[in-house]
Amino acid sequence: MMLTDTPASHDSGDELSTARAIARGDQGAFGDLMRRHNQRLYRLARTVLRQPQEAEDALQEAYLQAYRAMRKFRGESSLSTWLCRLVLNECLGRVRRQERRQNILPITADPSAQTMNAVSNDDLERPDRVAARAQMRDLLERTVDELPESFRVIFVLRSVEDLSVEETARCLNLPEATVRTRHFRARSLLRESLARQIDLAEGDLYEFGGTHCQAMVERVLKRL
Repeated sequence: MMLTDTPASHDSGDELSTARAIARGDQGAFGDLMRRHNQRLYRLARTVLRQPQEAEDALQEAYLQAYRAMRKFRGESSLSTWLCRLVLNECLGRVRRQERRQNILPITADPSAQTMNAVSNDDLERPDRVAARAQMRDLLERTVDELPESFRVIFVLRSVEDLSVEETARCLNLPEATVRTRHFRARSLLRESLARQIDLAEGDLYEFGGTHCQAMVERVLKRL
């Protein structure tokens, strides 16, 4: 999938000014640009490559490409879209190189949200809740990683980065109908996968084996 720049209707005056400043060697302006886009672009790279360090390396390389090519930016798309495509091209190039080396062929509203909103900030910062959120995040990341790439990228842009259908379609150079269909399918696959994992975990609910079991036996026997 090769990504190319396409025209977009938007006010690009400020972005052109930023691009020209960077093209003249204004590293401060480029630093500000990176800080504004780091989170979104890292997530995009991490979504494609599925390895944190590889994603950081790809993002760094894409930024270097952007800095060198900034004089070519004409404002036909937003800087955000332009950077997204550079990152995606870099990531997809890495995937293709890795495949050649290895000779590989190539939600509805969550009812728990209201409950979470009712929890106090103090409760949310309790160590056990912080650990639970980290475990849930790890589970979601692993589940998203298992999605097909075409669904994975769209899910992250739409559901995590909250891009509109139009913005996502422009970034990926896809029809809006395709974005809607793949986003719906990605959410369906995620729900199915998470439901299966919950079903498997149900048998371990309130588990009381191992040391807990032995400790209870010992405490009761001591009181006999």
